[in-house]
Amino acid sequence: MNATPWHALSTTEALERLQTDSARGLSSDEARARLERYGPNELKAETMVSPWTVFFRQFSNVLIIILLVATVLSAAVGELFDAALILVIVLFSALLGFFQEYRAERALEALKKMLSPVIRVIRDGREQDIATKDLVPGDILLLEAGYKVPADARLIESASLKCDEAPLTGESLPVGKDTKPLPSETSVSDRRNIVFTGTIVSYGRGKAAVVATGAATEFGKIAEEVSHVEQVETPLEKRTREIGKSLGIIALSICLLIVVISLGREALDPHGQFNLPFLIQLIMFSVALAVAAVPEALAAIVTGSLAIGVHQMAKRNALIRKMPAVETLGCTTVICSDKTGTLTKGEMTVRKVFVSNRMAEVTGAGYAPRGDFKGAGGAEPLDDATLKLLLEAGVLNNDASLDENEGKWFIKGDPTEGALIVAAAKAGLKTIEIKIQNERIEEIPFSSERKRMTTIHRLEDGRTLAFMKGAPEIVLERCTKI
Repeated sequence: MNATPWHALSTTEALERLQTDSARGLSSDEARARLERYGPNELKAETMVSPWTVFFRQFSNVLIIILLVATVLSAAVGELFDAALILVIVLFSALLGFFQEYRAERALEALKKMLSPVIRVIRDGREQDIATKDLVPGDILLLEAGYKVPADARLIESASLKCDEAPLTGESLPVGKDTKPLPSETSVSDRRNIVFTGTIVSYGRGKAAVVATGAATEFGKIAEEVSHVEQVETPLEKRTREIGKSLGIIALSICLLIVVISLGREALDPHGQFNLPFLIQLIMFSVALAVAAVPEALAAIVTGSLAIGVHQMAKRNALIRKMPAVETLGCTTVICSDKTGTLTKGEMTVRKVFVSNRMAEVTGAGYAPRGDFKGAGGAEPLDDATLKLLLEAGVLNNDASLDENEGKWFIKGDPTEGALIVAAAKAGLKTIEIKIQNERIEEIPFSSERKRMTTIHRLEDGRTLAFMKGAPEIVLERCTKI
């Protein structure tokens, strides 16, 4: 087998090794055969947890076990009311934990079913959309801005393609991609000719041949390593176990102490009697004291507190699979992250605009098109024809789009271009209509060499106008007026 890594091969060599064609892709029969050989393009699925497993898992807590023992002992000594009361508390705690965890499991399963994306590929010589789980090595992906890459793939065509690789490498800015072969020792973060699972195409277009799916991808390797991480107890679980152990020792000690003292007293008493009624009475008294030492309400209080935490997290759109995880989050004081982009939203926002020889401040944050343009220092809202033209230029010289789903606004495309679209929407401009009414008739895409993007438009008033955006020093040196 050829050990040369994919990024070190030329596009021709990569296609030959995959036995595929960039124009026709795989045939349906070959794709089915490869799917049987390599398996579906998905990470190893967890075994579905049954409701009974979730329910019985609630009784693994040491405190719950002690309370169950106390229930049996209370019933044994004739304290049926106490036994019933303790049993009710145990069932309440178990059912509360069961319903919280079961709902979380079902919600996660529902999310997985909802997130069954499709991707556009070339098969049988034509473009078609297929489920990402049916991708196989050799499939030809067609990539556009906004697409989430479903498998590791070697680029064979690139038109100003950029990918957001923050989920994999933590890189905060989109990474430019090309098709040139690289040295074999190139690290994952520097493999510019490979697109990786889980990353997002933020700009441009491209065509790529799938080289790895499922667990064989770089993301899959990380998931495999994480799956073997040893599960440790949370501080609350440790403390509960310690309390349960202590209570058990105390209860047993009380029983033994009472037995020893009572037997010693009877032995020293000349009239003492070691008969069966005495022994039964002694055992019942010892058990009653042991049961009294168990705090029946503690398990219910702990479970109730965790359930409240889970409910509060659910209000913030966070699913907690196991209730003790809430306590772990509560104990966290420091989160260490290696790079910007791992924890941040990755959003860009226009905050200031310099136009008509004065500065305008833009209110609002994120991608929601809510905000105003005000003069510096909070003066009256800025209303200027030049500002309108500038914002229209930002919309036309742009490949991003602004979308809304269930009240949440998001950008498809480059975050910087998205910020320009949002700024125009805040000024009341209808960005989609502007693009339709001012047809783009030519473009020169952004490149690392030019450091600028140029588009030519036929405006609705009949004029033909070119717009350019890019690095400040590149744009300014080409300007004759301001």
